[in-house]
Amino acid sequence: MSGEKAGAPRSRGRFRFPTAILLTCAALGVAGGLLLAPANWVSTVLFPGLPFVSVALAGLWLLPSVIALRLLRRPLVGLLVGLLAGLVIVPFSGYGFGSVATNVWWAAFTELPFLFVLWRYWGTWMHYVGAAVVGVVYPLLAWASFNLETMPVGVRIAFFAITLASCVGGTALGILIADHLRRAGVGGRLPQGRAARTPAAKTEV
Repeated sequence: MSGEKAGAPRSRGRFRFPTAILLTCAALGVAGGLLLAPANWVSTVLFPGLPFVSVALAGLWLLPSVIALRLLRRPLVGLLVGLLAGLVIVPFSGYGFGSVATNVWWAAFTELPFLFVLWRYWGTWMHYVGAAVVGVVYPLLAWASFNLETMPVGVRIAFFAITLASCVGGTALGILIADHLRRAGVGGRLPQGRAARTPAAKTEV
């Protein structure tokens, strides 16, 4: 009984969002939206004639959420930042609130690996798991939109490879930016007890 009482507050504490965390998420969401607004138009313009170039930008949609998760290491901050970035894009995208759904969809893959471990482990490689999954899932779901069935097998393989490389590259960039922000003092201290369970407390690779 005493164990349940001791564990419950700690579990609930992981889902608390202090004002500083919310402000950081808001800043990352706005910055992400400002980045994705032009990227969205470039992708839309290139989609009909240059789909490979368009899909090469896919990793940018992971960037804001990866930065948030890497920097703050709290549950659901990736989804929150993705939601905020989507709201920022709405007036500029031409897709209305559909942009919010798109951003949340991409953000969900950055959050998913940590959900499976209930946000108790924050190893660097976990970010790349989400990137690899969405790098495969997205081309499958967009198969008809890109008319992949009409393309030679080699072209299809290249399409998957470009998407995967973009997602992994966007994730790597997000990790790099988050690490630089933390060294600059952005993001504050990790939640109590988190550093002891995180490879970052030693050396993250």
